[in-house]
Amino acid sequence: MFDTHDSDALRRFTRRTFFKEVGYGVGSLALLSMLSDPAQAMAHLVASAQTKGPHFAPKAKSVIFLFMAGAPSQLDLFEDKPMLVKHDGQPVPDELIKGERFAFVRGKPLLLASPYKYEKVGQAGHVISELLPHLKSIADDVAIVRSMQTDQFNHAPAQLFMNTGFQIPGRPSMGSWLTYGLGNDKRDLPGFVVLISGISNPDGGKSCWGSGFLPTVYQGVEFRSQGEPVLFVENPDGVSSEVRRDSLDALRDLNSISQQQQLDPEIETRIAQYELAYRMQTSVPELMDISKESPETHALYGTEPGKKSFANNCLLARRLVERGVPFVQLYHRGWDHHGDSESNDIKHGLPELCRQTDQAAAALIKDLKQRGLLDSTLVVWGGEFGRTPMKEARGGVTFPGRDHHPRAFTMWMAGGGIKPGVAVGSTDELGYLVGEDPVHIHDLHATILHLMGFDHTRLTYKFQGRQFRLTDVSGNLVQALLA
Repeated sequence: MFDTHDSDALRRFTRRTFFKEVGYGVGSLALLSMLSDPAQAMAHLVASAQTKGPHFAPKAKSVIFLFMAGAPSQLDLFEDKPMLVKHDGQPVPDELIKGERFAFVRGKPLLLASPYKYEKVGQAGHVISELLPHLKSIADDVAIVRSMQTDQFNHAPAQLFMNTGFQIPGRPSMGSWLTYGLGNDKRDLPGFVVLISGISNPDGGKSCWGSGFLPTVYQGVEFRSQGEPVLFVENPDGVSSEVRRDSLDALRDLNSISQQQQLDPEIETRIAQYELAYRMQTSVPELMDISKESPETHALYGTEPGKKSFANNCLLARRLVERGVPFVQLYHRGWDHHGDSESNDIKHGLPELCRQTDQAAAALIKDLKQRGLLDSTLVVWGGEFGRTPMKEARGGVTFPGRDHHPRAFTMWMAGGGIKPGVAVGSTDELGYLVGEDPVHIHDLHATILHLMGFDHTRLTYKFQGRQFRLTDVSGNLVQALLA
């Protein structure tokens, strides 16, 4: 017979709780049958969540992704289309848009030619708009992909797709996959840093640089060029460095006890993040102080110390890769030129965005090159999708603007194993559909991972019973981009 305490315990032990506890028990027995003590079990769990570095010798050691949030118009920056000029203002051919779904275009739209002049530049003969004079100066260093494609046509899901390979929040971002693959060594800076400029944060929010189901130690850390560089890293008023160190030591000991009891890899992550935050108190202020850069460097980038700008963030990106940070992502939002107002059209708004970004992006390539860093740093420029060759004319407004277009857009890349001067792919005579060598976002991701030393089919993480990867079940190397 059971005593009173045993009877109470049995009454509380529901059928659901019974099977839950039995499941945990069997798993624990299986694990502990292989490992003699809880400490070894914890080590096994942590090791299973990490890889051992690149699969093969990488071409690049770092990636700088210049993300133009809002989607730049490829038809006004990179795609010179004489037929679009010839048929400007005419209705788009029915067969081209039959069954098509647009974000904002309604009825039968009219074709819209670019108001800007194009020029072939450099030995590569890249065709680049007059809006990007500084990019023209580095034309022979860059590869241009004119045949990009995505599956999404609204900003938030498209930005998530470009960053995580999936349109819904919850998947790890590309920077998280890379830092997970490389391992999180003991350094004074995070492996994945995010810098933001422009009118606001990207539509996809912080999920664009989140770690998803990977341990949170691999998520992006946002650095700010104004005010406190990293939120909640500085000591509160009245707390000295010695007190902070003592507090962290106590937290580490308490977390270690909890880790032994719960065998939760996230506790290991918490300990590592506390220690990194402590080290960043010294490393980050020095990093973020660009005032000590030479006058020539400031003139090259167009930087102004103490201000929030894309130029300052480009210079910070160079300083970060100099210090060994593997993935740096810059977001500059404002490229969504629908033409619903004068400031948001391709005649006024687009030139302003180019003025904000063109000089600094080109300066970054020049600066990396003269410092011997371009060969080991992959630079990627682009947005989440392209723009239509038709005028949006939302609500009958007359300002020239273009709707979202996932079927064809342009990105450029440089350094880090990229073949300089090459042009990949093409679009039809109106710039509506890809004509040759389509490059899907999964292909772009596979190529970036390859340049960093990873086979995209082997960089995986088991979650909810299946192996996940950045490229899902797709992705092919863009061989034409590889040097």
